[in-house]
Amino acid sequence: MRLVSYRKKESGSKFRMGYITENEQIVDIHLASQKAFQAGNTTVELPYQPELFYQEGQFFIDEATKLVGKIKDSEFTFSMNDIQLGMPLGTAKKVICVGKNYADHVAEMKSDIPEFPVLFAKFDNAIIGPEDEIHFSSATEKLDYEVELTIVIGKEASHVHEENALDYVAGYTIGNDTSARDLQKRTPQWLQGKSLDHTTPIGPWIVTKNEILDPGNLTIASYVNNEKRQYSNTKHLIFSVPYLVSFISNLITLKPGDIIMTGTPDGVGFAMNPPGYVKDKDKIKLVIEGIGVMENVVKKVL
Repeated sequence: MRLVSYRKKESGSKFRMGYITENEQIVDIHLASQKAFQAGNTTVELPYQPELFYQEGQFFIDEATKLVGKIKDSEFTFSMNDIQLGMPLGTAKKVICVGKNYADHVAEMKSDIPEFPVLFAKFDNAIIGPEDEIHFSSATEKLDYEVELTIVIGKEASHVHEENALDYVAGYTIGNDTSARDLQKRTPQWLQGKSLDHTTPIGPWIVTKNEILDPGNLTIASYVNNEKRQYSNTKHLIFSVPYLVSFISNLITLKPGDIIMTGTPDGVGFAMNPPGYVKDKDKIKLVIEGIGVMENVVKKVL
C-alpha cells in the first residue's frame, strides 16, 4: 500500500491521510474508515492528521489496509491530478541520518570505511514535501543532492535484535539529503550543512513493508536536469537496513513515525570534476525501485 498525505490543489487546507489505489486514485483514510465504522465494519475511526495516524504506527496501518479494495464512494476518492502531495508523515519528530554507507561514495569523498554507522540528525525545519521547492540559501554556494532509501519506523524499538529488526519497520520512502558542502566541511560536525531550512524533500509516499520484502536489493538513482548522476543498488549498503534499525535502537529508542535516512551512493556533485553542484531552477529527480519517483525544483532564496 502507498500511504500519502494530500490536500486539494491551491486549497490551503491541512494535509490529510490517504492511500493510492491500483487505478491511481487517492482515498481519504479518515472518511473511508468513518463510513466503515458507522456501518459496523471496523472498530476504529482513523484520524485524518498524518501525525496522529503515525503515532499509532503499525496498528493504524493495518486498519487502513483493511479498507483497500472496499471503497467505491467517489465522495472521498480523488484524482491525482486534483491534489498536492505533502510530506507523507506530516511532520518529522526524529530524523536520523547515516553517512558514509556506500563504499564507492566513501571513496569519492576521499574518506575511510567506517567501523560503525556514522550518525547525524536533521530537524523538521529542513523537511519538505515531495512537490515542494528546495531552497538554495544564500548561506551556501555549494548545494548538493543525495538520493537515499528512507526507513519509516512502525513500532517502538528499543534494543531490538538484527534478525527481528524489520518487524519494527512500517515502510520505506525516498529522501534527498540535500547538503551544503561548504558548511558541512568547515567543521568536524556536519549538522550545519545538513539542516538548512526547507532543503530535504521526503516522499512521494510511504510504501508499506509488505510490498518491499528485501530493502537490501533495490536500484537507486538520481538525475539533475535529466542527466544521470547516481546509479547503484541498496545491496551495496555497508550497514544494512536491519543492522541500522538494530544498531540505532540500542542507542536511541525509536518511535512510530521516526525516520532513518540510510545514506547515499557515489555520484554526488561534490565529487565531480568540475563539481556538479545544483543551481537555481535545476530539477532533481530521485528514483528508487519499488517506491517510485520524486522530483523537486531548486529555488534560490535569501
